[in-house]
Amino acid sequence: MIVAGFGFRSAAGVDSLHDALRRAGGAGQVTALATAADKAASPAFQTFAKELALPVHAIPPLALKSPQTATQAPASIAARGTGSVAEAAALCAAGPGARLLQGRVISNDRMATCALAAGETT
Repeated sequence: MIVAGFGFRSAAGVDSLHDALRRAGGAGQVTALATAADKAASPAFQTFAKELALPVHAIPPLALKSPQTATQAPASIAARGTGSVAEAAALCAAGPGARLLQGRVISNDRMATCALAAGETT
């Protein structure tokens, strides 16, 4: 499975999420989406998931802190306890032994980030 993990600002729209996914190179190959649990129900993210017809993994706060991320963004570490919400969400959802295929990339409007991880979990 290939999971696209996302971090995004509350003002991010569907276009920001699509742009981040496109920049990560995940369009057409992703089998699931993931983000922080408190972001998963946002209208933009739910619309995005419906447009792609993909399942959403809502990752709890403690789980986001577990994976080692390639990106170590100070703001993300301070706010969420992880270097990258996008990378951590993708790795958590992809399951044990998951690996990053694409580290965090940022949408053109800087409202959303996306990372891709591969794993055996479905």
